[in-house]
Amino acid sequence: MVCAKLAAKLEGRMGAANLRQNSRAAGRVRRALPAVVAVCAIAAVCVAWMAWSLPLDQPSAGSSRPAMVFLAADGTPFSRRGAYKGAPVDAAALPPFVSAAFVAVEDRHFYTHFGMDPVGTGRAALVNLSRGRVMQGGSTITQQLAKTYVGDERSYGRKLREGLVALALELRLTKNEILSRYLSTAYFGNGAYGLRAAARTYFDKAPEDLSLSEAAMLAGLVKAPSALAPSHDLAAAQARERLVLAAMADSGAIDASQARNAPPAQLVFDRQVTPGGEFFRDWVAGQAEVGEVSGHGEIAVRTTLDLKLQADAEQAVAGVLQASGRRGNASQAALVAMRPDGTVVAMVGGRDYSASQFNRAVQSHRQPGSSFKLFVYLAALRQGATPETLVADEPVAVGNWRPENAGGRYQGVITFRDAFAHSSNVAAVRISELVGRDEVVRAAHDLGVSGNLKTVPSLALGSNEVTLLDMTAAYAAVAAGAYPINPTGLQNGRPPAEERRPLREQRHLLALLNAAAEQGAGLGGALPYPVFGKTGTTQNNRDAWFIGFAGDLVVGVWVGNDDAAPMVGVGGGGLPAQIWRGFMERAVQSDLAEGRSTPLAGLPAWPQDEPGFGATD
Repeated sequence: MVCAKLAAKLEGRMGAANLRQNSRAAGRVRRALPAVVAVCAIAAVCVAWMAWSLPLDQPSAGSSRPAMVFLAADGTPFSRRGAYKGAPVDAAALPPFVSAAFVAVEDRHFYTHFGMDPVGTGRAALVNLSRGRVMQGGSTITQQLAKTYVGDERSYGRKLREGLVALALELRLTKNEILSRYLSTAYFGNGAYGLRAAARTYFDKAPEDLSLSEAAMLAGLVKAPSALAPSHDLAAAQARERLVLAAMADSGAIDASQARNAPPAQLVFDRQVTPGGEFFRDWVAGQAEVGEVSGHGEIAVRTTLDLKLQADAEQAVAGVLQASGRRGNASQAALVAMRPDGTVVAMVGGRDYSASQFNRAVQSHRQPGSSFKLFVYLAALRQGATPETLVADEPVAVGNWRPENAGGRYQGVITFRDAFAHSSNVAAVRISELVGRDEVVRAAHDLGVSGNLKTVPSLALGSNEVTLLDMTAAYAAVAAGAYPINPTGLQNGRPPAEERRPLREQRHLLALLNAAAEQGAGLGGALPYPVFGKTGTTQNNRDAWFIGFAGDLVVGVWVGNDDAAPMVGVGGGGLPAQIWRGFMERAVQSDLAEGRSTPLAGLPAWPQDEPGFGATD
């Protein structure tokens, strides 16, 4: 009993103590509350003031550099580089379902939140936690627009700035203005920034003319524009389109029957990349300094590319490499086709542009082998020789160096014509030493071969490294009868013809090249009409060339490996000649059918009546 009374007394005293302590704490809270409210109010005012004072000019979409659209010779767009930015749109001027599509799939509570959506953010967080990875984002349309002002760096500071900008947008702009800016700057894949650019790119129409299905497809792209772009994966874009239509029905923007019965969007790629021409585009882009401004705000670059010939070139290269490349250990090939005036009409810089953008027709420097002998004989012709001049096809020594003919075969004393046709190495070295290596280098430079050519004894056999483009242009000078020929891929890039000098030795060179192509090592490139060309094969078959012309086309082909690994039995008269002939069979016939040339267009009459010319041995 005593213990019970003692316990009760103690409990009463403790209760009274606790009551007094709680009362004092409550008093402190009441006294501090005005200060807390004042601090919060001041902080809110500061945040609001900072948000209100932020500059909110219309954000730029994508790169500041305009896109370049490349037009083929017939005016057909075949490629585009850079960002395509459309003019701003007004969401209120669009069909209602256009804005509804974006709101339904990107920000269901856009019209009710104040820049951030706690419900949407919480829902996304729960989904991400349950899946163990990021599956959904919680950013509102306002926050996505804010990112265009502050960037997408992953940091707490950037997130804080994004929040301030989002608040500023909501304070200072209407919902329609926010949505309009968002639609005008969002990225839709394939280089298209803004809804107007996207509508033009994928459907060739203004955004005001979009159909329900088209609007749904575009709204679906902004989640992952590179992966979902119809130009990349049409099936994925169409699947996403159906999800957007379902979201629109779920939000009440359209009814279920509209979502179910909407026909799939029909794409019109008015400025899509035409398959092929990528190597040519990269090359010509370096030449294009100024172009015309197209109706879509792009820079139009008018090129000389012939899409038909480009397709023929790619088919010829791919067909031969696929059929015989593995057997010959040849993994790469390049082709350049130009008119005698240097107008490049087709270019293949490698086997597969998607695997390697290195342009072997322009950037690669390789030994040309016997195709370089053209300059040796030109140097001799300049000093009075003719195709009937005699030369010894016998072993020769230059110091300690003793070149040999392929197969170790020698014919004794033969004409220049036969020596060139059968690609005699010892004859070429004799001629080079006789006329002087400096003169051989001068002949090569005159015809357009650039770079520092070393005057070593093996110069005559093509031991210096050159580009396929330069060598093809040099042979074009023979076809044109004038030099230099400056290759160009721009329609306004041709230099005036009067800047060239006449190639007085043209007819002699034609005789040599015709003999090589139709009687000698270049027989693999023979066609039913006159062909002028030369093969080239380097030591251990590391490089194989065929360069020549027929009709109104000058074409150079190189075959080899990027690591200079030896090929197996592949010489200039093999795979390169096969590619050359395969392309020319289609290309020259196409030229003839369309009236662009005759088999000897642009070439002088074949001098059959002059002694020493045109005679066959």
